[in-house]
Amino acid sequence: MTSVQYDVLGIGNAIVDVIAQTEEDFLVKHGMQKGAMTLIDEARAAKIYEAMGPTIESSGGSAANTIVGVASFGARAAFVGKVKDDTLGHVFGHDIRASGVAFETKPASDGPATACCYVLVTPDGERTMNTYLGAAQNLRPADIDPDQIGRAAITYLEGYLWDPKDAKDAFVKAAKIAHEAGRRVALTLSDAFCVDRYRDEFLDLMRKGTVDIVFANEGELKSLYQTADFHAALGQLRNDAKFAAVTRSEQGCVVVTAASVTPVPAFPIDKLVDTTGAGDLFAAGFLVGLARQADHTTCGKFGALAAAEVIQHIGARPQQSLKDLAAANGLRV
Repeated sequence: MTSVQYDVLGIGNAIVDVIAQTEEDFLVKHGMQKGAMTLIDEARAAKIYEAMGPTIESSGGSAANTIVGVASFGARAAFVGKVKDDTLGHVFGHDIRASGVAFETKPASDGPATACCYVLVTPDGERTMNTYLGAAQNLRPADIDPDQIGRAAITYLEGYLWDPKDAKDAFVKAAKIAHEAGRRVALTLSDAFCVDRYRDEFLDLMRKGTVDIVFANEGELKSLYQTADFHAALGQLRNDAKFAAVTRSEQGCVVVTAASVTPVPAFPIDKLVDTTGAGDLFAAGFLVGLARQADHTTCGKFGALAAAEVIQHIGARPQQSLKDLAAANGLRV
């Protein structure tokens, strides 16, 4: 077996987030479904941007946020995602590398622009996302470096990128390489609407063992099994997934295998500001725990700590060192 160079390598959409605080009536006026992620075209993106108030812009994308969180814990992290060789593409590359993440995917020289996600945060902290996927959708199997995948203890796949066929092929290629190298593969279901589109395919990935670890929130889990009963859905998940972590907002998370169910409480917060990135950062902490062979409860605590940090400020990436925060709370990475 080759030596481990990265604790976690993420594959997902390379997106620049544009975040603004807004009122509920803005969502109604612009026909947005609160709390949902909607895919939009370039014209719709321009119209939304023009109507938004003051914004904060930063590199984003679900798996990319997770991998930046992994690096903030002091773990070794890498990201694979497609940008265009344009201004926003350069911004994304600079930001993620400055966060301590290896990012070597070659940018596209032509085709659609680098992806953007317009995030509207309402006073209750809920986020509504409008995503122009652009160049991010053009990730191909050729962008997967077998040596890099083989040197990652865990390869983490983003469900949002399951739309284009080339990206699916890239995922499956990466999973095969990881397993041949004796490594583990994780998948986040990403969004209940994403699950609605690809329910059978996600279940197939789990049942065939293409993925070893599954991340979901309560809504995504219920969508996966088309039931309003959380415990019924959890029972089915235990039959289908080798290992899973299901988040339940203020109720914490549940870590499940066929043999066990381990609840872990949420980490206390002072004030909920913005839920953007909560699931992404939970996955970051949990994956770091897994990569360091921590037990299920400790993995859940790392995830809860990271999620609590990110929901207390605007934006989907940590604003303080998660490694230092963990140490201050008696958690050693």
